[in-house]
Amino acid sequence: QVQLVESGGGSVQAGGSLRLSCAASGRRRCMGWFRQAPGTGREGVATISATGPSTYYADSVRGRFTISQDNAKNTVYLQMNSRKPEDTAIYYCAARVYTDCNDAPRQADFAYWGQGTQVTVSS
Repeated sequence: QVQLVESGGGSVQAGGSLRLSCAASGRRRCMGWFRQAPGTGREGVATISATGPSTYYADSVRGRFTISQDNAKNTVYLQMNSRKPEDTAIYYCAARVYTDCNDAPRQADFAYWGQGTQVTVSS
């Protein structure tokens, strides 16, 4: 059983930075961050392999967001720089237990989810 708890959401001005944290418990193979804006589906933003440095980024965030992990603290981070208003969404931490990360993360591939944290970027 995996439990995930996000923190760090809030409101920022466009161009600002924000870091999200996800405290995880339980064994997992792949960790990911997804986001969902009102009226849209859940988008895979970034993933990181639990056993190595392999990462994936959606085109919409590549070069601005960085996913990282601290295995000693069982925590995964999403550093978000150069924020844009279109980054406004609820951000979710997610975990895969039986399979490794791939380059096209889908909501259906992740069995465990955090409660979500709201991020709002104002222009």
